[in-house]
Amino acid sequence: MQSIPRLIRFIVAMALFFFVLMFVLRIAVYGYFAPAGLHGADIARSFWLGFRFDAREVGVVCLLLLIFGSVPALDPFSGKAGKTVAFSIVSIFLIALIVLYVFDFLHFRYLLQRLNASALSFLEDAKISGTMVWQTYPVIRIVLAMLVAFIMLWWLIRILYRRIGNTVYKGGKSKRIVWGVLVFLLCALGIFGRLGQYPLRWSDAFDLGSDFQANLALNPFQSFFSSLSFRSSSFNIAKVRKDYPLVINYLGVTKPDSSLLSFERTVTAKKNDSISGQPNIVMVICESFSAYKSSMWGNPLNTTPYFNELCRQGLFFDNCFTPSFGTARGVWASITGIQDVELNKTASRNPAMVDQHTIINDFNGYDKYYFLGGSTSWANIRGLLANNIKDLRIYEEQDYKASKVDVWGISDRNLFKEANNILRQAAKPFFAVIQTADNHRPYTIPEEDLKEFKKISVPADSLKKYGFDNNEELNAFRFTDFCYQTFIEAARKEKYFDNTIFMFVGDHGINGNAGNMFPPSWSDDGLTRNHVPLLFYAPKLLAARRLHCVASQVDVLPTLAGLANINYTNTGFGRDLVKQFAADSGKSNLAFIYDANNKDIGVINGPWYYTRNQQGSQEKMVWADFNATAGTDKKDSLTAVNRAYAEALYETARYMLLHNKKKL
Repeated sequence: MQSIPRLIRFIVAMALFFFVLMFVLRIAVYGYFAPAGLHGADIARSFWLGFRFDAREVGVVCLLLLIFGSVPALDPFSGKAGKTVAFSIVSIFLIALIVLYVFDFLHFRYLLQRLNASALSFLEDAKISGTMVWQTYPVIRIVLAMLVAFIMLWWLIRILYRRIGNTVYKGGKSKRIVWGVLVFLLCALGIFGRLGQYPLRWSDAFDLGSDFQANLALNPFQSFFSSLSFRSSSFNIAKVRKDYPLVINYLGVTKPDSSLLSFERTVTAKKNDSISGQPNIVMVICESFSAYKSSMWGNPLNTTPYFNELCRQGLFFDNCFTPSFGTARGVWASITGIQDVELNKTASRNPAMVDQHTIINDFNGYDKYYFLGGSTSWANIRGLLANNIKDLRIYEEQDYKASKVDVWGISDRNLFKEANNILRQAAKPFFAVIQTADNHRPYTIPEEDLKEFKKISVPADSLKKYGFDNNEELNAFRFTDFCYQTFIEAARKEKYFDNTIFMFVGDHGINGNAGNMFPPSWSDDGLTRNHVPLLFYAPKLLAARRLHCVASQVDVLPTLAGLANINYTNTGFGRDLVKQFAADSGKSNLAFIYDANNKDIGVINGPWYYTRNQQGSQEKMVWADFNATAGTDKKDSLTAVNRAYAEALYETARYMLLHNKKKL
């Protein structure tokens, strides 16, 4: 042991000390809160992931000890200053650990959730909250117990320090450097959490299979500080209540409850004569599928001829909008039916919003799949998926035979091939989500595909005129169409094809100049970033039709459930587009739009787009119907109506993001 520097031995001793302490505390959580029926393998997985989470905090402490202790004047075994610094670091962490774990235990006991930053809201009414705590818990005994625990643990740390200090280091300077580098790398690995592109994230806990397993793996450091940046995520409850009648009238809530603010409606399937049994569902979320860049609206560059033909053969909604820009927000809206209006980052990154109801679970008897060429660690999407879709099988870059081509994983063409190979073997009806990524910078087109796919070159002036920055972007868009063709032609040869509804929707569009192809609002007011194709393609099940009624990304799941004759419970904003078209030709349909960057809220209602900036009073109504000549009829009278809808849908979405929990 004398060949190892005393600083290194002290750091290792502190790491082991805190690992054991946090392990014991996790055992306490398990022993007190564990439900019946947990298997040993499930517990082991939670404890292993918990160890990795603990390693982040321990790694930070050890790294600080290494950095400061490596300064000769601050070596904890060479002088008073170094000892003071080292013990300050350790004592601060120890105090934080004791305080957070005590608060965490009480929080978990009360809400069955690990401590998170929402607890800071109690400070807004400190007097009331303090009185409640005083009257509920034996505060004095708890404080005394915390003090005793600190003294005992501090005493143990001092014993370890003295034992190490009583030895002598007999190695040379080079060994000291080698040991220092090794410990630094181990600390860095512990903090990052894994060997790979993405760091360990709180959402990885929700891949374990149950809420308790996830909570068991987390520690209060991870759950509290991960949610700290989202502490301002809130809503105006008075506004939500005021707007409740307007919202439930639009959603068709038949059993309203203004006290509980229920938006739930149970939908019984109406027999679709063209569909019998349980049709398979393939839901393709298409990266950056801008409508104005596509062939379906007559872009002269004809970038998506194959998809254009699919639209002619399917049920195509040509006036569909995403609520927000950004893939994470698009995936969220598609899966939950709620617009992601999270102020800080995205809803998928907010631990307080990870628990969500989704209509996908109403597809009973279906196998559930999610295919992504890269990693679902991106944007913490894994937390949304694994925690909320029962028995979901997630396939990521490491699960495929194909090799990774860029930062987004395997190519879309190989992703479709891999998905088809798995779906063709399915013994039960399936609900599969395939999320593409190639139509995104760096616009990678694999060399292996260039034998079949031919790049083109278009003059710069034509590119700009029709919505593209360069030929790389143009060819990536064309390659996406080529990938859709690869998938559909492969699926067409499989038994599952005839009984499958393929749904394609863009995750978002791309902001740009649509020129004369669309009304000025597309370019001037940013509708290019929200307007996307929405196609339901099942040539043996659905009649071909192109509909122009307003549609939203949040409508995809209710519409799919309706087409598939599924009884479902809807707690989000989506409506069955086919059912609504039969009722009123879709004239009552709305598409809410939220610009997180500029803090704009708006709504597409009929031919008009209303938008208002939340940071001021500026608002406007602009023409948004590309199938009709701009008019002025009812513009003034509709401004107040659309303002009310925009504000109501926005505030209700903020509420729903935190109150759409799945039913156990």
